[in-house]
Amino acid sequence: MGNYVLSHLKELESEAIFVIREIAAQFENPVLLFSGGKDSILLTHLAKKAFYPAKIPFPLIHVDTGHNFPETIAFRDTLVKKLGVQLIVGSVQQAIDTGLAKEETGADASRNALQIVTLLDTLEKYKVDAAMGGARRDEEKARAKERFFSYRDEFGQWDPKNQRPELWNLFNGRKNYGEHFRVFPISNWTELDVWEYIKQENIELPSLYFSHQRDCVVRDGVILANSDYIKLKPGEKVVNMTIRFRTCGDMPITGAVESAADTLDKIIKEIATTRITERGGRADDKRAETAMEDRKKLGYF
Repeated sequence: MGNYVLSHLKELESEAIFVIREIAAQFENPVLLFSGGKDSILLTHLAKKAFYPAKIPFPLIHVDTGHNFPETIAFRDTLVKKLGVQLIVGSVQQAIDTGLAKEETGADASRNALQIVTLLDTLEKYKVDAAMGGARRDEEKARAKERFFSYRDEFGQWDPKNQRPELWNLFNGRKNYGEHFRVFPISNWTELDVWEYIKQENIELPSLYFSHQRDCVVRDGVILANSDYIKLKPGEKVVNMTIRFRTCGDMPITGAVESAADTLDKIIKEIATTRITERGGRADDKRAETAMEDRKKLGYF
């Protein structure tokens, strides 16, 4: 009898599927937070495998800032239709219109932090007790502090010092009414793992992740896609560049990289040699040394 040895990707897949099934078992109203980026697409693929041949038994929630890439929205709609799952959309614009959130002003204005209000409002409206997402520990130092099951209080706030131990893969989802958990099934994956798995499983992605020509603005060393949401500062100009995106967020804050990688093999080779994290080009993370952690404590994903 031969040895039964799992590859590291199969081990990561098994771990993630175990966590996803644990969410379905422990919670009454779980959801999957879907941004249209590669990590949430990967997580949706894993959820599909976890319950196959049945459909994914929980809805997808997308917090729409109104500043998304058109490619992201088109991909989201196509995927939801293909999978036959329920999609819940929380609108940041609606929150602004109703006075729940106040839009930033100025050339560097962003709606990223405004997602907190819309996300918490949407979770409360649908009585969500567990929201799973595609965050990974290797992305950013604040996310490196996360456990698989991340407890949030009745205000949706995160306290990194008030989390449960997770010994022997035992997850404690006990909570009081009004509290909830954020759960991160792919916490242990790296960016390279994600891309290798995407290649292995032949997972479709938005064209943003592959090399293409686009009009851009270079601001403070960050390459931003030119759009109606960006106000040019004095001295800035629009330049056509060959780029791709490593992350997929709002257009005014998501930095691109100059790249000729237009295939999965080329992207994997590029990621394997890079010395910059994938969120190194996110303008919102550059506002302060603790920008991500500050947002997470207020209820950010």
